[in-house]
Amino acid sequence: MVIHVVQRGDTLWAISQTYGVPINQIVSANELESPNNLVIGLALVIPTSYKVHMVRSGETLWQIANQYQVPLQELIRQNNIQNPNVLFPGTRLTIPFRKPIIDVNAYTTNQGEQAGKEIQEVGSLLTYASPFAYTMTADGGLTPINDTAFLQAAKATGAVPMLCITNFTYRDPGSRLAHTILSSADLQDRLLTNAITIMRAKGYQGINIDFENVYPEDRENYNQFLQRAVNRLHPEGFFVSTALAPKTSGDQKGLLYEAHDYPAHGRIVDFVVLMTYEWGYRLGPPQSISPLNQIRRVLDYAVSVIPRDKIFMGFQVYARDWLLPHVKGQEAETFSMQEAIRRATKYGATIQYDNTTQSPFFTYQDQQGRSHVVWFEDARSAQAKFDTVKEYRLRGVSYWALGYPFPQNWQLLRGNFTIRKR
Repeated sequence: MVIHVVQRGDTLWAISQTYGVPINQIVSANELESPNNLVIGLALVIPTSYKVHMVRSGETLWQIANQYQVPLQELIRQNNIQNPNVLFPGTRLTIPFRKPIIDVNAYTTNQGEQAGKEIQEVGSLLTYASPFAYTMTADGGLTPINDTAFLQAAKATGAVPMLCITNFTYRDPGSRLAHTILSSADLQDRLLTNAITIMRAKGYQGINIDFENVYPEDRENYNQFLQRAVNRLHPEGFFVSTALAPKTSGDQKGLLYEAHDYPAHGRIVDFVVLMTYEWGYRLGPPQSISPLNQIRRVLDYAVSVIPRDKIFMGFQVYARDWLLPHVKGQEAETFSMQEAIRRATKYGATIQYDNTTQSPFFTYQDQQGRSHVVWFEDARSAQAKFDTVKEYRLRGVSYWALGYPFPQNWQLLRGNFTIRKR
């Protein structure tokens, strides 16, 4: 894939001519709703069967080969270069490209036929799929969800269904519930028995344990529960994974973090999902939802205490719109990337890109004269995250959550990686 950022005066025809790709393919790859009205700053995915590098002034072939981690001689051969010492700015080089193999997980928050539809659309690009969530009860039970269509779609697309259990809801942080369960071996056994019963009956092949807002004093009890879960589930042929808050050090304070023992999870369970999103919280001040500079701080700590091949990097696939000036507690509107582009087009906004967080954003005034800022993801930010997964040699990516159309992401995912099917 090639990413083209729309400049003033660009037209689809001119972009098509530049890359030698038909207009209809560009429109389809990006699901453009207003192809004749391109927003300045819009990042377009240009579908090609190769990776292209435009030579900049002063660059050498050795530098380019090193940047893309390809053998110099292969780069020379691929481009039929007669004199490797002569390289002109503006030259288009085709980059030999070997796609790494990764695992991909995606959570769904919808139920019923909608969840099935979401998995059906992208399941071919998923290793695992997990409906959020079976909620724990204080007696060790699990509140059921309507996951029939989800499971049918997972089976049809070859995505491994992963049961997700949690103590957390949007109405209750779940701290007291977690304490109740983690303080009782009997309740833990009952919870695991109920989970195994559901997994056997419905065809789930593994479990994702998502205890959130756990009291710091329950940290060791949580570790012991994970070992109990592995001891129960592994002999049954099930894998065990966990969801972890985005920590940057072992002694990080706060209810979200202290009971999540990275070294213990890395030692005990089969893999972990790092929840590397929600810096731009819906009730908090406006900012990038998944800032790459913050994600890298989390990864730097994670890979120091957890095997890299057990780590999924979380990736959010929704946008947020905050009113300005922000009032504490005022809730931002959450919607899809496609809706973000729709609003930028409607209000004539210019999309900007923050290089520190590797995130796009724009501001606009609505019809009532109120100011807004929208933070979202685009092809550039998605590619930056995929490059990070490669750099850190992680197991894969975990999406939170399906239901928000982001066509460029799936194009780039397919272009960057070979997705492992199990």
